[in-house]
Amino acid sequence: MLLLRTSFLPALLLAGLGAFNTLAYAPYSAHAIPLFTLTALAIMVLRAPSWKQAALYGFSYGLGWFAVGISWVHVSIATFGGMPLIASLGIMALLVLYLSFYPALAAALAWRFRATKAWPLLLAACWLVAENLRSWVLTGFPWLSVGYSQTSGFLAPWAPLIGEVGISFMMLLFAGSFAVFALRRQFGSVAVTALLFAATPFLGAVKGWQATDDKVSVALVQGNIPQNLRWEPAEEANTMKKYMELSREHLNHQLMIWPEAAIPQLEPLALAYLINLDMLAAERETAVVTGILDYKTNGDAYNGMIVLGRYHNAVTQGDYSYGTSNRYQKHHLLPIGEFVPFQSVLRHVAPFFNLPMSSFSRGDWQQPNLQANGYQLLAALCFEIAFPRQMVANFNDDTDFLLTVSNDAWFGESIGPHQHLEIAKMRALELGRPLLRATNNGITAVIAADGTELGRLPQFEEGVLSLQVPQTTGRTLYSQLGDWPLNLVSLLVLAAFWLRQRFSAAR
Repeated sequence: MLLLRTSFLPALLLAGLGAFNTLAYAPYSAHAIPLFTLTALAIMVLRAPSWKQAALYGFSYGLGWFAVGISWVHVSIATFGGMPLIASLGIMALLVLYLSFYPALAAALAWRFRATKAWPLLLAACWLVAENLRSWVLTGFPWLSVGYSQTSGFLAPWAPLIGEVGISFMMLLFAGSFAVFALRRQFGSVAVTALLFAATPFLGAVKGWQATDDKVSVALVQGNIPQNLRWEPAEEANTMKKYMELSREHLNHQLMIWPEAAIPQLEPLALAYLINLDMLAAERETAVVTGILDYKTNGDAYNGMIVLGRYHNAVTQGDYSYGTSNRYQKHHLLPIGEFVPFQSVLRHVAPFFNLPMSSFSRGDWQQPNLQANGYQLLAALCFEIAFPRQMVANFNDDTDFLLTVSNDAWFGESIGPHQHLEIAKMRALELGRPLLRATNNGITAVIAADGTELGRLPQFEEGVLSLQVPQTTGRTLYSQLGDWPLNLVSLLVLAAFWLRQRFSAAR
Protein backbone atom coordinates (compact mmCIF):
# COMPACT_ATOMS: atom_id res chain seq x y z
CA MET A 1 0.00 0.00 0.00
CA LEU A 2 2.86 2.39 0.77
CA LEU A 3 4.30 1.70 -2.67
CA LEU A 4 0.97 2.56 -4.26
CA ARG A 5 0.58 5.78 -2.25
CA THR A 6 4.09 7.03 -2.98
CA SER A 7 4.02 6.03 -6.66
CA PHE A 8 0.53 7.01 -7.77
CA LEU A 9 1.12 10.59 -8.89
CA PRO A 10 4.49 9.95 -10.64
CA ALA A 11 3.00 6.88 -12.34
CA LEU A 12 0.00 8.92 -13.49
CA LEU A 13 2.31 11.62 -14.82
CA LEU A 14 4.40 9.05 -16.70
CA ALA A 15 1.27 7.50 -18.21
CA GLY A 16 0.36 10.94 -19.52
CA LEU A 17 3.84 11.46 -20.93
CA GLY A 18 3.71 8.07 -22.62
CA ALA A 19 0.40 9.02 -24.23
CA PHE A 20 1.98 12.30 -25.34
CA ASN A 21 4.50 10.24 -27.36
CA THR A 22 1.79 9.59 -29.96
CA LEU A 23 2.33 13.12 -31.26
CA ALA A 24 5.90 12.19 -32.21
CA TYR A 25 4.75 9.75 -34.90
CA ALA A 26 2.87 10.26 -38.15
CA PRO A 27 0.66 12.06 -38.92
CA TYR A 28 1.70 14.58 -36.23
CA SER A 29 5.51 14.19 -36.40
CA ALA A 30 6.60 16.26 -33.39
CA HIS A 31 9.92 14.42 -33.45
CA ALA A 32 11.53 15.76 -30.26
CA ILE A 33 8.79 14.68 -27.85
CA PRO A 34 10.25 11.22 -26.93
CA LEU A 35 13.54 12.82 -25.85
CA PHE A 36 11.64 14.78 -23.21
CA THR A 37 9.30 11.99 -22.12
CA LEU A 38 12.08 9.39 -21.96
CA THR A 39 14.23 11.79 -19.95
CA ALA A 40 11.39 12.14 -17.44
CA LEU A 41 11.12 8.36 -17.24
CA ALA A 42 14.89 8.03 -16.76
CA ILE A 43 14.85 10.58 -13.93
CA MET A 44 12.02 8.74 -12.17
CA VAL A 45 13.80 5.38 -12.55
CA LEU A 46 16.97 6.84 -11.02
CA ARG A 47 14.97 8.24 -8.09
CA ALA A 48 12.95 5.07 -7.50
CA PRO A 49 13.66 3.44 -4.11
CA SER A 50 13.29 -0.12 -5.47
CA TRP A 51 13.24 -2.08 -8.67
CA LYS A 52 9.52 -2.69 -8.18
CA GLN A 53 8.79 1.00 -8.19
CA ALA A 54 11.06 1.50 -11.22
CA ALA A 55 9.13 -1.26 -13.00
CA LEU A 56 5.86 0.46 -12.06
CA TYR A 57 7.13 3.67 -13.62
CA GLY A 58 8.11 1.87 -16.83
CA PHE A 59 4.80 0.04 -16.90
CA SER A 60 2.83 3.28 -16.43
CA TYR A 61 4.80 4.94 -19.23
CA GLY A 62 3.99 1.96 -21.47
CA LEU A 63 0.28 2.11 -20.61
CA GLY A 64 -0.02 5.65 -21.92
CA TRP A 65 2.34 5.01 -24.82
CA PHE A 66 0.46 2.03 -26.22
CA ALA A 67 -3.10 2.78 -25.11
CA VAL A 68 -3.13 5.94 -27.22
CA GLY A 69 -0.49 5.11 -29.81
CA ILE A 70 -2.04 1.85 -31.04
CA SER A 71 -5.67 2.73 -30.33
CA TRP A 72 -6.28 2.15 -34.04
CA VAL A 73 -6.11 -1.63 -33.41
CA HIS A 74 -9.50 -1.34 -31.73
CA VAL A 75 -11.05 -0.17 -35.01
CA SER A 76 -10.47 -3.55 -36.65
CA ILE A 77 -11.57 -5.48 -33.57
CA ALA A 78 -14.75 -3.48 -33.02
CA THR A 79 -15.72 -3.13 -36.69
CA PHE A 80 -14.81 -6.54 -38.12
CA GLY A 81 -14.40 -8.77 -35.07
CA GLY A 82 -18.06 -9.45 -34.42
CA MET A 83 -17.65 -8.85 -30.69
CA PRO A 84 -19.60 -6.68 -28.23
CA LEU A 85 -17.94 -3.41 -27.24
CA ILE A 86 -17.02 -4.57 -23.73
CA ALA A 87 -15.26 -7.64 -25.13
CA SER A 88 -13.35 -5.70 -27.80
CA LEU A 89 -12.24 -3.16 -25.20
CA GLY A 90 -11.14 -6.05 -22.99
CA ILE A 91 -8.97 -7.51 -25.76
CA MET A 92 -7.48 -4.10 -26.45
CA ALA A 93 -6.72 -3.66 -22.73
CA LEU A 94 -4.95 -7.03 -22.60
CA LEU A 95 -2.80 -6.07 -25.58
CA VAL A 96 -1.81 -2.75 -23.98
CA LEU A 97 -1.05 -4.43 -20.65
CA TYR A 98 1.09 -7.01 -22.41
CA LEU A 99 3.09 -4.43 -24.39
CA SER A 100 3.60 -2.29 -21.26
CA PHE A 101 5.51 -5.15 -19.69
CA TYR A 102 8.54 -4.41 -21.91
CA PRO A 103 9.26 -0.82 -20.78
CA ALA A 104 8.64 -2.09 -17.24
CA LEU A 105 11.31 -4.75 -17.77
CA ALA A 106 13.74 -2.18 -19.20
CA ALA A 107 13.16 0.18 -16.25
CA ALA A 108 13.61 -2.57 -13.66
CA LEU A 109 16.86 -3.74 -15.28
CA ALA A 110 18.19 -0.21 -15.57
CA TRP A 111 17.46 0.46 -11.89
CA ARG A 112 19.76 -2.44 -10.97
CA PHE A 113 22.68 -0.56 -12.57
CA ARG A 114 21.75 2.91 -11.29
CA ALA A 115 24.97 3.41 -9.28
CA THR A 116 27.35 3.26 -12.22
CA LYS A 117 28.66 6.37 -13.98
CA ALA A 118 27.96 4.68 -17.30
CA TRP A 119 24.24 4.47 -16.50
CA PRO A 120 23.04 6.12 -19.75
CA LEU A 121 24.77 3.33 -21.68
CA LEU A 122 23.21 0.72 -19.40
CA LEU A 123 19.76 2.27 -19.79
CA ALA A 124 20.07 2.13 -23.59
CA ALA A 125 21.25 -1.50 -23.45
CA CYS A 126 18.38 -2.52 -21.14
CA TRP A 127 15.88 -0.83 -23.43
CA LEU A 128 17.33 -2.52 -26.49
CA VAL A 129 17.09 -5.96 -24.85
CA ALA A 130 13.45 -5.35 -23.87
CA GLU A 131 12.54 -4.06 -27.33
CA ASN A 132 14.21 -7.04 -28.97
CA LEU A 133 12.01 -9.29 -26.89
CA ARG A 134 8.95 -7.26 -27.88
CA SER A 135 9.82 -7.78 -31.54
CA TRP A 136 10.21 -11.55 -31.08
CA VAL A 137 7.94 -12.99 -28.34
CA LEU A 138 4.62 -14.33 -29.70
CA THR A 139 5.93 -13.50 -33.22
CA GLY A 140 6.56 -9.90 -32.17
CA PHE A 141 4.83 -6.54 -32.22
CA PRO A 142 7.54 -3.85 -32.65
CA TRP A 143 5.10 -1.05 -33.53
CA LEU A 144 5.84 2.45 -32.13
CA SER A 145 9.50 1.76 -31.40
CA VAL A 146 10.84 5.18 -30.46
CA GLY A 147 13.28 5.30 -33.37
CA TYR A 148 10.38 5.64 -35.81
CA SER A 149 9.73 9.10 -34.38
CA GLN A 150 12.91 10.13 -36.24
CA THR A 151 11.96 8.78 -39.68
CA SER A 152 11.71 12.35 -40.94
CA GLY A 153 13.38 13.89 -37.88
CA PHE A 154 16.84 15.17 -37.01
CA LEU A 155 18.36 11.73 -36.33
CA ALA A 156 17.20 10.17 -39.63
CA PRO A 157 20.73 10.32 -41.19
CA TRP A 158 21.81 7.63 -38.71
CA ALA A 159 19.41 5.07 -40.26
CA PRO A 160 21.75 3.86 -43.06
CA LEU A 161 24.43 3.20 -40.43
CA ILE A 162 22.62 1.75 -37.42
CA GLY A 163 18.98 1.41 -38.43
CA GLU A 164 15.87 2.25 -36.46
CA VAL A 165 17.00 0.02 -33.60
CA GLY A 166 20.24 1.96 -33.35
CA ILE A 167 18.37 5.28 -33.37
CA SER A 168 16.20 4.00 -30.51
CA PHE A 169 19.40 3.08 -28.65
CA MET A 170 20.75 6.60 -29.19
CA MET A 171 17.54 8.22 -27.94
CA LEU A 172 17.70 6.23 -24.70
CA LEU A 173 21.40 7.09 -24.38
CA PHE A 174 20.49 10.77 -24.74
CA ALA A 175 17.61 10.50 -22.25
CA GLY A 176 19.86 8.78 -19.71
CA SER A 177 22.54 11.44 -20.23
CA PHE A 178 20.09 14.26 -19.59
CA ALA A 179 18.81 12.45 -16.49
CA VAL A 180 22.23 11.94 -14.87
CA PHE A 181 23.13 15.53 -15.68
CA ALA A 182 19.94 16.77 -14.01
CA LEU A 183 20.37 14.63 -10.89
CA ARG A 184 24.15 14.15 -10.58
CA ARG A 185 25.68 16.92 -12.70
CA GLN A 186 27.65 14.36 -14.71
CA PHE A 187 28.96 16.12 -17.83
CA GLY A 188 30.70 13.24 -19.60
CA SER A 189 27.67 11.55 -21.14
CA VAL A 190 26.14 14.92 -22.07
CA ALA A 191 29.37 15.73 -23.93
CA VAL A 192 29.05 12.45 -25.87
CA THR A 193 25.43 13.31 -26.67
CA ALA A 194 26.50 16.72 -27.96
CA LEU A 195 29.13 15.14 -30.22
CA LEU A 196 26.63 12.67 -31.68
CA PHE A 197 24.16 15.47 -32.34
CA ALA A 198 26.87 17.58 -33.94
CA ALA A 199 27.95 14.72 -36.24
CA THR A 200 24.43 14.02 -37.51
CA PRO A 201 24.25 16.60 -40.37
CA PHE A 202 27.50 15.26 -41.87
CA LEU A 203 26.49 11.60 -42.12
CA GLY A 204 25.24 11.89 -45.70
CA ALA A 205 28.83 11.45 -46.85
CA VAL A 206 28.94 7.92 -45.44
CA LYS A 207 25.41 6.71 -46.18
CA GLY A 208 26.77 3.95 -48.44
CA TRP A 209 24.46 4.27 -51.46
CA GLN A 210 24.54 6.48 -54.53
CA ALA A 211 21.87 7.67 -56.92
CA THR A 212 22.18 6.62 -60.56
CA ASP A 213 20.99 8.37 -63.71
CA ASP A 214 18.45 5.62 -64.38
CA LYS A 215 14.74 5.99 -63.69
CA VAL A 216 12.00 3.37 -63.80
CA SER A 217 8.40 4.16 -64.72
CA VAL A 218 6.10 2.75 -62.06
CA ALA A 219 2.32 2.71 -61.63
CA LEU A 220 0.68 1.79 -58.31
CA VAL A 221 -3.04 0.99 -58.33
CA GLN A 222 -5.38 1.77 -55.42
CA GLY A 223 -8.80 0.15 -55.88
CA ASN A 224 -10.44 1.51 -52.69
CA ILE A 225 -12.62 -1.57 -52.20
CA PRO A 226 -14.70 -1.29 -48.98
CA GLN A 227 -13.52 -3.82 -46.43
CA ASN A 228 -17.01 -5.27 -45.96
CA LEU A 229 -17.11 -6.10 -49.70
CA ARG A 230 -13.60 -7.43 -50.24
CA TRP A 231 -14.48 -11.07 -49.59
CA GLU A 232 -18.11 -11.08 -50.73
CA PRO A 233 -18.43 -13.71 -53.49
CA ALA A 234 -20.93 -11.53 -55.33
CA GLU A 235 -18.36 -8.72 -55.55
CA GLU A 236 -15.43 -10.73 -56.89
CA ALA A 237 -16.11 -9.95 -60.56
CA ASN A 238 -16.64 -6.25 -59.86
CA THR A 239 -13.36 -5.98 -57.94
CA MET A 240 -11.37 -7.78 -60.62
CA LYS A 241 -12.97 -5.67 -63.34
CA LYS A 242 -12.16 -2.46 -61.47
CA TYR A 243 -8.47 -3.30 -61.16
CA MET A 244 -8.28 -4.23 -64.82
CA GLU A 245 -9.99 -1.01 -65.90
CA LEU A 246 -7.83 1.18 -63.64
CA SER A 247 -4.68 -0.50 -64.97
CA ARG A 248 -5.33 -0.80 -68.69
CA GLU A 249 -4.20 2.69 -69.76
CA HIS A 250 -1.12 2.52 -67.52
CA LEU A 251 0.34 -0.72 -68.84
CA ASN A 252 2.99 1.29 -70.69
CA HIS A 253 4.91 1.54 -67.39
CA GLN A 254 7.81 -0.78 -66.69
CA LEU A 255 6.34 -1.90 -63.37
CA MET A 256 2.76 -1.96 -62.11
CA ILE A 257 1.91 -2.78 -58.50
CA TRP A 258 -1.46 -3.93 -57.15
CA PRO A 259 -2.12 -4.13 -53.39
CA GLU A 260 -2.40 -7.03 -50.94
CA ALA A 261 -4.94 -9.65 -52.09
CA ALA A 262 -6.09 -7.27 -54.84
CA ILE A 263 -7.49 -10.32 -56.64
CA PRO A 264 -10.23 -11.62 -54.31
CA GLN A 265 -10.24 -15.16 -55.68
CA LEU A 266 -7.87 -17.91 -54.63
CA GLU A 267 -5.09 -18.26 -57.18
CA PRO A 268 -6.13 -21.70 -58.52
CA LEU A 269 -9.65 -20.35 -59.15
CA ALA A 270 -8.46 -17.15 -60.86
CA LEU A 271 -6.20 -18.74 -63.48
CA ALA A 272 -8.21 -17.60 -66.50
CA TYR A 273 -8.10 -13.99 -65.28
CA LEU A 274 -4.39 -14.23 -64.37
CA ILE A 275 -3.34 -15.75 -67.69
CA ASN A 276 -5.24 -13.07 -69.59
CA LEU A 277 -3.53 -10.31 -67.57
CA ASP A 278 -0.19 -12.09 -67.95
CA MET A 279 -0.47 -12.09 -71.74
CA LEU A 280 -1.69 -8.49 -71.84
CA ALA A 281 1.18 -7.28 -69.64
CA ALA A 282 3.76 -9.17 -71.71
CA GLU A 283 2.34 -7.70 -74.90
CA ARG A 284 2.74 -4.20 -73.41
CA GLU A 285 6.28 -5.07 -72.22
CA THR A 286 5.53 -4.60 -68.55
CA ALA A 287 5.23 -6.60 -65.34
CA VAL A 288 2.31 -6.54 -62.90
CA VAL A 289 2.95 -7.52 -59.29
CA THR A 290 -0.19 -8.31 -57.31
CA GLY A 291 -1.13 -9.69 -53.94
CA ILE A 292 -3.17 -12.89 -54.05
CA LEU A 293 -4.11 -15.80 -51.77
CA ASP A 294 -3.02 -19.29 -52.74
CA TYR A 295 -4.55 -22.56 -51.54
CA LYS A 296 -2.60 -25.76 -52.13
CA THR A 297 -4.06 -29.21 -52.57
CA ASN A 298 -2.42 -30.30 -49.30
CA GLY A 299 -4.44 -27.69 -47.39
CA ASP A 300 -1.70 -25.07 -46.99
CA ALA A 301 -2.81 -21.49 -47.65
CA TYR A 302 -0.50 -18.54 -48.30
CA ASN A 303 -0.86 -14.81 -48.39
CA GLY A 304 1.49 -13.88 -51.18
CA MET A 305 2.52 -11.92 -54.25
CA ILE A 306 2.97 -13.04 -57.84
CA VAL A 307 4.40 -11.46 -60.98
CA LEU A 308 2.46 -11.38 -64.25
CA GLY A 309 3.84 -10.40 -67.65
CA ARG A 310 7.58 -10.06 -68.16
CA TYR A 311 9.93 -11.49 -65.57
CA HIS A 312 12.99 -10.46 -67.60
CA ASN A 313 13.67 -8.05 -70.44
CA ALA A 314 13.15 -10.59 -73.21
CA VAL A 315 9.62 -10.38 -74.64
CA THR A 316 7.63 -13.59 -74.22
CA GLN A 317 3.99 -14.57 -74.36
CA GLY A 318 3.87 -14.11 -70.60
CA ASP A 319 6.07 -15.78 -68.02
CA TYR A 320 3.45 -16.64 -65.40
CA SER A 321 2.24 -20.14 -64.66
CA TYR A 322 0.57 -21.52 -61.57
CA GLY A 323 3.25 -22.93 -59.30
CA THR A 324 5.97 -20.60 -60.59
CA SER A 325 8.79 -20.01 -58.13
CA ASN A 326 8.76 -16.29 -58.94
CA ARG A 327 6.45 -15.50 -56.07
CA TYR A 328 6.58 -14.32 -52.47
CA GLN A 329 4.80 -16.03 -49.58
CA LYS A 330 4.33 -14.05 -46.39
CA HIS A 331 6.56 -15.22 -43.56
CA HIS A 332 5.64 -12.99 -40.63
CA LEU A 333 1.97 -13.67 -40.03
CA LEU A 334 -0.22 -11.33 -38.02
CA PRO A 335 -1.52 -12.96 -34.81
CA ILE A 336 -5.32 -13.40 -34.88
CA GLY A 337 -5.61 -11.85 -38.35
CA GLU A 338 -3.59 -14.53 -40.17
CA PHE A 339 -3.07 -17.22 -37.60
CA VAL A 340 -4.71 -17.91 -34.26
CA PRO A 341 -2.46 -18.97 -31.38
CA PHE A 342 -4.04 -21.79 -29.37
CA GLN A 343 -6.73 -21.89 -32.04
CA SER A 344 -8.35 -25.09 -30.76
CA VAL A 345 -9.47 -23.07 -27.74
CA LEU A 346 -9.78 -19.49 -28.97
CA ARG A 347 -11.86 -20.18 -32.08
CA HIS A 348 -14.66 -21.31 -29.78
CA VAL A 349 -14.46 -18.20 -27.58
CA ALA A 350 -15.75 -15.55 -29.99
CA PRO A 351 -16.31 -14.84 -33.70
CA PHE A 352 -13.33 -12.48 -33.60
CA PHE A 353 -11.01 -15.49 -33.48
CA ASN A 354 -12.62 -16.94 -36.60
CA LEU A 355 -11.99 -14.06 -38.98
CA PRO A 356 -11.82 -14.87 -42.72
CA MET A 357 -8.38 -15.98 -43.86
CA SER A 358 -6.97 -16.45 -40.35
CA SER A 359 -5.26 -19.84 -40.85
CA PHE A 360 -2.35 -19.16 -43.18
CA SER A 361 0.84 -21.14 -43.59
CA ARG A 362 4.18 -19.40 -43.15
CA GLY A 363 6.53 -18.73 -46.05
CA ASP A 364 10.29 -19.13 -45.68
CA TRP A 365 12.37 -16.60 -43.73
CA GLN A 366 14.62 -16.10 -46.76
CA GLN A 367 13.11 -15.96 -50.24
CA PRO A 368 14.52 -14.76 -53.57
CA ASN A 369 13.67 -11.23 -54.64
CA LEU A 370 10.79 -11.04 -57.09
CA GLN A 371 11.89 -10.77 -60.75
CA ALA A 372 9.79 -8.19 -62.61
CA ASN A 373 10.72 -6.85 -66.06
CA GLY A 374 14.41 -7.26 -65.30
CA TYR A 375 14.26 -5.62 -61.85
CA GLN A 376 14.63 -7.27 -58.46
CA LEU A 377 12.04 -6.39 -55.81
CA LEU A 378 12.50 -7.21 -52.13
CA ALA A 379 8.98 -7.99 -50.97
CA ALA A 380 7.28 -7.51 -47.61
CA LEU A 381 3.58 -8.03 -47.05
CA CYS A 382 1.73 -5.57 -44.81
CA PHE A 383 2.83 -6.04 -41.16
CA GLU A 384 6.18 -7.52 -42.26
CA ILE A 385 7.57 -4.10 -43.13
CA ALA A 386 7.93 -3.49 -39.37
CA PHE A 387 10.60 -6.23 -39.09
CA PRO A 388 13.94 -4.86 -40.36
CA ARG A 389 15.87 -8.06 -39.68
CA GLN A 390 13.71 -9.92 -42.18
CA MET A 391 14.33 -7.20 -44.78
CA VAL A 392 18.10 -7.29 -44.19
CA ALA A 393 18.12 -11.08 -44.47
CA ASN A 394 16.57 -10.87 -47.96
CA PHE A 395 18.47 -7.84 -49.27
CA ASN A 396 21.32 -8.32 -51.75
CA ASP A 397 23.59 -6.29 -54.01
CA ASP A 398 21.19 -6.65 -56.94
CA THR A 399 18.03 -5.52 -55.12
CA ASP A 400 16.56 -2.60 -57.09
CA PHE A 401 13.44 -1.74 -55.08
CA LEU A 402 11.78 -2.43 -51.76
CA LEU A 403 8.15 -3.45 -52.25
CA THR A 404 5.37 -3.60 -49.72
CA VAL A 405 1.67 -4.13 -50.36
CA SER A 406 -1.04 -3.82 -47.76
CA ASN A 407 -4.73 -3.44 -46.99
CA ASP A 408 -5.18 -0.87 -44.23
CA ALA A 409 -8.93 -0.65 -44.77
CA TRP A 410 -9.17 -2.62 -41.50
CA PHE A 411 -8.24 0.57 -39.63
CA GLY A 412 -10.59 3.11 -41.16
CA GLU A 413 -9.71 6.78 -40.70
CA SER A 414 -7.41 6.14 -37.73
CA ILE A 415 -3.73 7.04 -37.39
CA GLY A 416 -2.70 3.42 -38.05
CA PRO A 417 -2.13 3.75 -41.84
CA HIS A 418 -0.02 6.88 -41.30
CA GLN A 419 2.19 5.06 -38.80
CA HIS A 420 2.42 2.11 -41.21
CA LEU A 421 3.74 4.36 -43.98
CA GLU A 422 6.23 5.95 -41.59
CA ILE A 423 7.61 2.51 -40.72
CA ALA A 424 7.96 1.71 -44.43
CA LYS A 425 9.90 4.95 -44.98
CA MET A 426 12.41 3.86 -42.34
CA ARG A 427 13.15 0.70 -44.34
CA ALA A 428 14.03 2.84 -47.38
CA LEU A 429 16.41 4.90 -45.23
CA GLU A 430 18.04 1.83 -43.70
CA LEU A 431 18.62 -0.06 -46.95
CA GLY A 432 19.22 2.82 -49.38
CA ARG A 433 16.65 1.73 -51.95
CA PRO A 434 13.43 3.36 -53.20
CA LEU A 435 10.29 1.81 -51.75
CA LEU A 436 7.02 1.12 -53.57
CA ARG A 437 3.91 0.84 -51.38
CA ALA A 438 0.55 -0.13 -52.87
CA THR A 439 -2.54 -0.35 -50.65
CA ASN A 440 -6.22 -0.99 -51.11
CA ASN A 441 -7.48 2.36 -49.81
CA GLY A 442 -4.35 4.29 -48.79
CA ILE A 443 -1.76 5.31 -48.13
CA THR A 444 -0.30 4.30 -51.52
CA ALA A 445 3.07 6.04 -51.94
CA VAL A 446 6.56 5.92 -53.44
CA ILE A 447 9.51 6.71 -51.17
CA ALA A 448 13.00 7.63 -52.36
CA ALA A 449 16.10 6.05 -50.83
CA ASP A 450 16.66 9.15 -48.69
CA GLY A 451 13.17 8.88 -47.19
CA THR A 452 11.69 11.64 -49.35
CA GLU A 453 8.10 11.03 -50.39
CA LEU A 454 8.02 11.18 -54.21
CA GLY A 455 4.25 10.92 -54.43
CA ARG A 456 1.13 9.51 -52.82
CA LEU A 457 -2.55 8.92 -53.55
CA PRO A 458 -5.26 10.38 -51.31
CA GLN A 459 -6.80 7.94 -48.87
CA PHE A 460 -10.23 6.48 -49.58
CA GLU A 461 -10.11 7.26 -53.31
CA GLU A 462 -9.50 4.94 -56.24
CA GLY A 463 -6.66 5.92 -58.51
CA VAL A 464 -3.27 5.17 -60.04
CA LEU A 465 -0.01 6.75 -58.88
CA SER A 466 2.30 7.13 -61.87
CA LEU A 467 5.94 8.13 -61.31
CA GLN A 468 9.47 7.99 -62.65
CA VAL A 469 11.46 6.51 -59.76
CA PRO A 470 15.23 7.11 -59.60
CA GLN A 471 17.36 4.03 -58.95
CA THR A 472 20.24 3.68 -56.49
CA THR A 473 23.23 1.43 -56.09
CA GLY A 474 25.64 0.53 -53.28
CA ARG A 475 25.16 -0.90 -49.80
CA THR A 476 24.45 0.87 -46.54
CA LEU A 477 26.35 -0.29 -43.48
CA TYR A 478 23.06 -1.35 -41.91
CA SER A 479 22.14 -3.51 -44.91
CA GLN A 480 25.39 -5.42 -44.39
CA LEU A 481 25.48 -5.75 -40.60
CA GLY A 482 21.89 -5.30 -39.43
CA ASP A 483 21.21 -5.12 -35.68
CA TRP A 484 23.65 -7.81 -34.57
CA PRO A 485 26.63 -5.59 -33.63
CA LEU A 486 24.49 -3.38 -31.40
CA ASN A 487 22.68 -6.36 -29.88
CA LEU A 488 26.00 -8.06 -29.11
CA VAL A 489 27.50 -4.92 -27.57
CA SER A 490 24.39 -4.41 -25.41
CA LEU A 491 24.49 -7.96 -24.09
CA LEU A 492 28.22 -7.75 -23.39
CA VAL A 493 27.81 -4.43 -21.56
CA LEU A 494 24.98 -5.81 -19.42
CA ALA A 495 26.90 -9.00 -18.67
CA ALA A 496 30.05 -7.08 -17.75
CA PHE A 497 28.29 -4.74 -15.32
CA TRP A 498 26.24 -7.57 -13.83
CA LEU A 499 29.42 -9.56 -13.14
CA ARG A 500 31.04 -6.47 -11.71
CA GLN A 501 28.15 -6.02 -9.31
CA ARG A 502 28.27 -9.67 -8.27
CA PHE A 503 32.01 -9.53 -7.54
CA SER A 504 31.61 -6.25 -5.64
CA ALA A 505 28.82 -7.72 -3.51
CA ALA A 506 30.90 -10.84 -2.76
CA ARG A 507 33.79 -8.82 -1.27
